[in-house]
This record gives sequence, C-alpha cells and structure tokens, in this order.
Amino acid sequence: MTVTQTTTTKPMTGAERILAALRCEPVDATPVWYMRQAGRCLLEYRELRKQYDILTMQRDPELSTRVTLMPVERFGVDAAVLYSDIMIPLEGMGVPFRIEPDIGPIIDDPLRTEADIASLRIIAAEEATPYVFEAIRLIRTALGGRTALVGFAGSPFTLACYMIEGRPARDYGRAKSLMYGKPALWHRLMTTLTEVTIRYLRAQVDAGAQAIQLFDSWVGILSPEVYVEFVLPYSARIFQEVRAMGVPTIHFGTGTAGLLELMAQAGPDTVSVDWRVPLDVAWERIGPQKGIQGNLDPTVVLAPWEAVEPRAADVIRRAGGRPGHIFNLGHGVLPETDPGVLAHLAEWVHERTRVSDE
Repeated sequence: MTVTQTTTTKPMTGAERILAALRCEPVDATPVWYMRQAGRCLLEYRELRKQYDILTMQRDPELSTRVTLMPVERFGVDAAVLYSDIMIPLEGMGVPFRIEPDIGPIIDDPLRTEADIASLRIIAAEEATPYVFEAIRLIRTALGGRTALVGFAGSPFTLACYMIEGRPARDYGRAKSLMYGKPALWHRLMTTLTEVTIRYLRAQVDAGAQAIQLFDSWVGILSPEVYVEFVLPYSARIFQEVRAMGVPTIHFGTGTAGLLELMAQAGPDTVSVDWRVPLDVAWERIGPQKGIQGNLDPTVVLAPWEAVEPRAADVIRRAGGRPGHIFNLGHGVLPETDPGVLAHLAEWVHERTRVSDE
C-alpha cells in the first residue's frame, strides 16, 4: 500500500477532523474517540447511576445529553457518541427488555416460534422512540459544531442473537440453530430487523447525527461462508440506505479477523478493527479506499501511561499517515479505566500526529 500524506496545516475543529477522516480526506491531526466513552469509567456518571437506572437515563433526553457530553468535556475527543443502547429499537417492535448491570440485555420472552417473529411490529421510528431523536437535537445544539455526533444501531444479526437467546450467550447456539434449521424464518426476521434499523438510522440522521456506526458485536462467531449467506445482504442494504442519507458510516465488530474483507464489502466508509489483527495488516485486507478505525486493546489503558504510550505509538506507526485513520480502542472503555489516561491519550495522539504550520 502506498503511504500518502494526509495532514493539513489548517486547524480543524474536532467535528471537521473526524468527518474529514471518514471521507479519507486530509486532517490536521488524527481524530480520536473511544467506544463506550459515555459513562462507565467516569465518577460523575456513576453518581448519576445511583439515582437512575440505565434505561431511565437513556429514555430521558436531558439525561442522555448530559452523559453524552461528559467524555467530550473530560477527554477532549473529536466525536460524541449518543448515550443509548443497541436494544432501544426493540421497544417499537413489541419486544420488552431490561438491562442488568454486569450482564447486559435481558428479554424475558425471547423469540422462539414463527408466531413470535410474525408478531413483530414495524412502525415509524419517531413514534417508537421519540426521546432518542430529541436527545440528538439537544446534543447537536450543545456541541455547537465543535465536536461531531456519532449515532448508531445494532446490526440485524446481533439484535437477532439477543432476541432469540434472551440474554448474552457464549456461542448463541439457539440463534444459530434457527438460522441453520429454519433459514426462511431467519431471513424473515432479518428482513424485519433491517427495515426497522433503516428507519431508526434515517430518523437519527434527520435529527442531526453526523456519522453512523453499525454494531455487529457478535458476528465474529460466524464463518465467512455463513456470513455471506445469512448476514451480508442485510448489512449491505443498511449501508446503502445510510449512504443515500449523505452521512459517513463505520462498521464495527469484534473477533472478526476472518471477516474483514467481507465487512468492507458490505459498504461502510470505515471498518473498525479490534486488537487481534495489526492495524496495517487489517488495512491491507480491507483496501486503501476504506478508512480504518482502531485498534488499541482496551486493557492497555488500564496500565500506567508508561505502558500505554509505546502501544499507542505502534498503532500510529502502523497507520503510516494514510488517509482515513480514526484512533479508537478495539472495543469499549472498561469501567476500571483511569479517565486521566484517556484524556492524556487523546491529547497525545493529537500532538503526535499534528502538522505544524511553522
């Protein structure tokens, strides 16, 4: 791959920086944000959690806005990510769920039959979850153009896994059993989830989301051949529809070393990679026409700065000044992370990659 200088001496806001990187255009420094940066490791977030449960906070536009802005103020990142959950669209589909701390989403009545899947509703996103879009409007106003707002959704595959299993699982055997054993029913479920996801993302963009990330958190459990047959067509349709909305897209997954080329084929502008594949190797595989996001191991930032710096420097070195790199963790911020380390890391990446105008 030919290395191309991608920096400009023109100072940029965080929003300009990350949106340019998503378009593989020159930037004044490598943009930074952290997945699951909204909350978790922040004391002020934990104080709020003593008063409110997670879903109450996510359903309250003012509280969602407050949490979304916390890491922008503390870490100096270039993007805010909406404080919400990938399960939220299920509310409009008639699938009640709850979130258990340290466990994750729980569906007490998971989908197990053809009648369960036939009963799923498709309604206007604005009707199903109006609080999400009100939060987006509030956040955009509060950011004032200095920081970009990333919206997101769970992929149909990952949502289907939760809906069929009823909770996080190791191998998602029930979901895969339905996929293999009743493929027509699986495709019916995926078609429904794809339509709901497109409506949900369209409403996010209409409300002011400036980039979209599609989370396929569990897709790494599939072989390439199975991914092509049962997942790829639905992800590709979502990226096609979002591209028509005029905003850049990111495709996220973990444990996806065997799927990188196919995830790029689905049509995102940027592929998010975890730490299991070196960033330069991953970029060679997805192709230079795509951006890449990542890929510091989130456990690295649990260590003192002296251990973090060389690992972060290796990520920057492997990016090699090529167009379209967004510095991020390979997965979400862990609750034990020192916020000071994350703030220092964002500042360090900006300074390490910044072009002087002297």
